[in-house]
Amino acid sequence: MSEETPGFEEKPDVPSGAQEDAEPKAADSSKEEKAAPAGDAAKEIALQAQLDQAQTALAERTTDLQRLQAEYQNYRRRVERDRVTVKEIAVAGLLTELLPVLDDIGRAREHGELTGGFKSVAESLETVAAKMGLQQFGKEGEPFDPTVHEALMHSYAPDVTETTCVAILQPGYRIGERTIRPARVAVAEPQPGAAKEGKEAKEGGAGTAEEESGGPDEG
Repeated sequence: MSEETPGFEEKPDVPSGAQEDAEPKAADSSKEEKAAPAGDAAKEIALQAQLDQAQTALAERTTDLQRLQAEYQNYRRRVERDRVTVKEIAVAGLLTELLPVLDDIGRAREHGELTGGFKSVAESLETVAAKMGLQQFGKEGEPFDPTVHEALMHSYAPDVTETTCVAILQPGYRIGERTIRPARVAVAEPQPGAAKEGKEAKEGGAGTAEEESGGPDEG
């Protein structure tokens, strides 16, 4: 019979390998808990970098699109402007060829020869030319303007104070702001010395009025 020692209990034998395995598992779990937050932060940084890259690319594409739209609008305006210019040049060329015919119609009207069927045809032609934008200009008595008048005759006149169109030899024509033929006119300038005589007459008139008033007041 064996005797048991009082105060001591027998413990089951635990394999030494099991104890050793338990300690590494506890260490691994603590490492995983520490590694998990670090992994989430790395993912957030990577996602933020991707988002920043996408926003930068979007801004660049938006700028490119705006530039292309501006270039397209400029191209459309340039094409429209060129189209209008080409049309104006073509119309001006056609109407320039018709100016001698219009001159003949004007002379016939002045001499009372615009009658019958010829009158109807002439008026139709003038109406069509007006619809195409042809405008006639040049009137007697208007000041001479070298940008729209061509002086073919020159004279002096005592009743004008500046160079004046006294006769319209051929009317001028324009399309919009484009002059296709200046008005051919006869001009008259003030008589030489008229301005000086006018000035002396004014001064003399002033002296006469002063004499009539008794002269300047004395002291």
